[in-house]
Amino acid sequence: MAAERGLPGLEAQRRQVEGEGPGERGLERPLRAGEKWYLLENHWYKQWKAYVESGDQNSSSFPGRINNAELFEDLESYRLKDRLVEHEEYVLVPEEVWNMLVSWYGIEHDQPAIERKVVDLPSMQKVEVYLVELYLCQHNDMDSFVMAQFSRMDIIDTVLKEARHQFCVPAEDETRLWVKNADGSCERLRNLQMTVLDACLSSGQVVIMETRSKDGTWPSSRPHIMKNSIDEEELYRGQPGVCGLTNLGNTCFMNSALQCLSNVPPLTEYFLNNRYLDELNFSNPLGMKGEIAEAYADLIKQQWSGHHRSIVPRMFKTKVGHFASQFLGYQQHDSQELLSFLLDGLHEDLNRVKNKEYIELKDAAGRPDEVNYVCMEVAEEAWRNHKRRNNSIIVDIFHGLFKSTLVCPECGKVSVTFDPFCYLSAPLPVSKDRVMEVFFVSMDPSKKPEQHRLIVPKAGKVLDLCCALSKHTEVPAERMMVADVFSHRFYKIYQMEESLSCILDRDDIFIYEVSVSPLEDPATADAVVLPVYLREHAQGRDYSDTYYGVVLFGHPLLISVPRDQLSWDAIYQLLLHQLSRYITQPDSEEEENQSEEEKEEEEDLYNKRPNGLSEGEEEEEEEEEEEEEETTVESSTSQEPSLEVEENALDASVGEEGAGVEGRPSPNPSPHRHSQSPQTPSSSPSPPTANQAKRKCRLPQKRQKLLFTLHHVNSNGTSDRMASQDEGSTLSFNSQPYLAMDWDSEMKKRYYNEAEAEGYVKHDCMGYMLKKNPVRLQECIELFTTVETLEEENPWYCPTCKKHQLATKKLDLWSLPEILIIHLKRFSYTKFSREKLDTLVEFPIQGLDFSDFIIKPRKDNDPSLYKYDLIAVSNHYGGLRDGHYTTFARNKDSGTWFYFDDSSVSAVSKSQIESKAAYVLFYQRQDKIHHPVPPTAAAAAAPTSTAIGQDSQEDYGACCDSHLSEQASRDFMDVD
Repeated sequence: MAAERGLPGLEAQRRQVEGEGPGERGLERPLRAGEKWYLLENHWYKQWKAYVESGDQNSSSFPGRINNAELFEDLESYRLKDRLVEHEEYVLVPEEVWNMLVSWYGIEHDQPAIERKVVDLPSMQKVEVYLVELYLCQHNDMDSFVMAQFSRMDIIDTVLKEARHQFCVPAEDETRLWVKNADGSCERLRNLQMTVLDACLSSGQVVIMETRSKDGTWPSSRPHIMKNSIDEEELYRGQPGVCGLTNLGNTCFMNSALQCLSNVPPLTEYFLNNRYLDELNFSNPLGMKGEIAEAYADLIKQQWSGHHRSIVPRMFKTKVGHFASQFLGYQQHDSQELLSFLLDGLHEDLNRVKNKEYIELKDAAGRPDEVNYVCMEVAEEAWRNHKRRNNSIIVDIFHGLFKSTLVCPECGKVSVTFDPFCYLSAPLPVSKDRVMEVFFVSMDPSKKPEQHRLIVPKAGKVLDLCCALSKHTEVPAERMMVADVFSHRFYKIYQMEESLSCILDRDDIFIYEVSVSPLEDPATADAVVLPVYLREHAQGRDYSDTYYGVVLFGHPLLISVPRDQLSWDAIYQLLLHQLSRYITQPDSEEEENQSEEEKEEEEDLYNKRPNGLSEGEEEEEEEEEEEEEETTVESSTSQEPSLEVEENALDASVGEEGAGVEGRPSPNPSPHRHSQSPQTPSSSPSPPTANQAKRKCRLPQKRQKLLFTLHHVNSNGTSDRMASQDEGSTLSFNSQPYLAMDWDSEMKKRYYNEAEAEGYVKHDCMGYMLKKNPVRLQECIELFTTVETLEEENPWYCPTCKKHQLATKKLDLWSLPEILIIHLKRFSYTKFSREKLDTLVEFPIQGLDFSDFIIKPRKDNDPSLYKYDLIAVSNHYGGLRDGHYTTFARNKDSGTWFYFDDSSVSAVSKSQIESKAAYVLFYQRQDKIHHPVPPTAAAAAAPTSTAIGQDSQEDYGACCDSHLSEQASRDFMDVD
């Protein structure tokens, strides 16, 4: 019987099945993970074994066809019976043994083979006899289940394919899986290449399949949206890609970067065609477990679905903040910084290299770089090494290659390396001059302060500022003092040798004409420069409390006082003269109408002496002192008192920063920090000493009415009951050189013309504007490739000198990518200053030619390999501390340019794209650009509901001129 069937000999069958002889075949060979083994009914196997051991091929014990019917619960579902025992009810045979037995004996009709796989458990390898039974359902109908069995070695993609098959999902629809946990929560099955075993799926669990909506959203991601709103969006039909992004609060930088990337054709098509699904890298320790790539894909699919006017990128913002803490919250950031993070995150999430090998970086290593073929070899080796660790869609379309040349200034060692790049950071030509606006205060009281616009060197000193002003005013620079005025105080009085970088553009700079040179030796100077503040007594205050009772007003003064006039009366008269333009003197009638009380107060004022004695008492006291001391100074018979001034007075008053002022003083400083108790020695009037001048003063017959009183104050303008005009004529500057003019509210109202005091005139130079000539983008690229010397903070280690050197460095462009990103470095940061460069950069919309910049030897003369067309621009309006980002982008389908301003989108013409706000430029190589086919007449005439239809393109273009000009002049404080 067996011979008729052409079966091998019985002994040969036994040896092949049981695995005797050389090789690892048969039942006795070890298990290997992933192999296929088959269940064989034990009764049939025993009968076969008896048959081959009998040695008689015609024996009646011939087993016949393989029959596993005893292993099934029924012959309809062919579900395996529970709790089958190996070697009693079945045996396991490897795939090759099963195939031999089936070829020799056949299998009962319609009986399926019971195939099982070897799984690799933590401590052993085992054939899984019982599969994992999962209940499959759809997201929109979670009450209808389909049971399916899967091996623990099956990948999740197998489960997804089975679910799509069971529910007849069209091939073009995108789906994803969720697993329902015992607590009712759902978890995404992100990694489709993960096995059922590694995903910890067990029998009885529910797996939900979700299908992406037509508008690009997932139903599970918008449970809070009302159904009618969802239906309205799905009914909307607009042009794909013409979709705004809602500003979540200072997120215009993110919206601008996303709109630029969204309009990069190869990257967008990569996500729209779901090619990213097969390249998600969930095991990369440098990546974000695929979450950034998935979040970006969701955003792109919504933007290009054509079902949204604008979308809310809240989920994407959350993901970015989760993986990059610097973007948490709602602070303003740089669009280029987010772009850099996003490209790096997408690259790592989509990196095709699962296990990165260590590669040692090498330079030319003495190879003759000047020989073209050797240089090519070094560059190709560098690119191969880069691709061995970094291979993704981002590398394919965004990465190029630099040639970096370092030269040691000491030994001449040359190091040549080739480094990959993702974008070019092109510097802008920076002007060496800056424009500063100042107010000049003349010593001539009849002249109003003049506002001047001066051009000075950026690296200049305060003396250069004074020299520039001297050309306009004909006042010598050495007779000027420069001060920063803030909140009616001197924040700082600059010295001539200080750098202009310490002065910011927003500072209020006053330059005062003085009679003494700040460069002159204070000890020999003929005059003293005194800072003077203006203060007003607040109504209803106790005037004895000189801190709470006064408020600063107006602009402070720097007055020059001759040394022979350093007395309260002389300074009072000098201030009256200096302020005569806006101070009115009381006339004779007003003086005669003074009340008796005021006259008595004035008599007391001029009768009192610093020691508190009356005139008669003082004479007696003087006689006693004259007898006791030989050093007594006779009283002067003149009405003006003489005065000694300590030499340190000028030192403290010329060119010094305000004492005790670390930062800008607050308008209302705490009284506990600046006021002193009247009982302290520093706050009480000092009694006259033997070396002080003494005088006898006759009461004048008629005294002019006092408009204000003078007080010693500190640099903040607060006084602490030091000597004042009321307390005598002695004026000392041993501690505080600052004075204050205290005005009574009523006197200030009657005699002080505030409008005139605040008035100023503009010099003719205020009409001058520093011309900033536009620069060509090619100039920026040339500046990028020029030789530079490394900074001290970043030296190069020379392997020949065996030490760090400030080498010269030159970067050259070796090869360029399909998509070239050019970052214009508009933000300049130094140790002392920060500024934004608003230079107009002229960049071509089409035909940017890099053939003059590529140093790689050319094999192909195709000019399109080096020419690029613009596809997107990220704009920044505003300054350093505040601003707004927008985007110009070319739609890949229609070729039309659009202006994206957060959720607002409008069509623009090419002539509107170039502006001073251009910050990041996106170019695409010409040979890779898809040029859209113009619509047919029928298609153009068909009605459409797109966001910007063909008929409305001209209307949008016409309105954009006014919109963009308004954008450029808007107030950018808190625009987001």
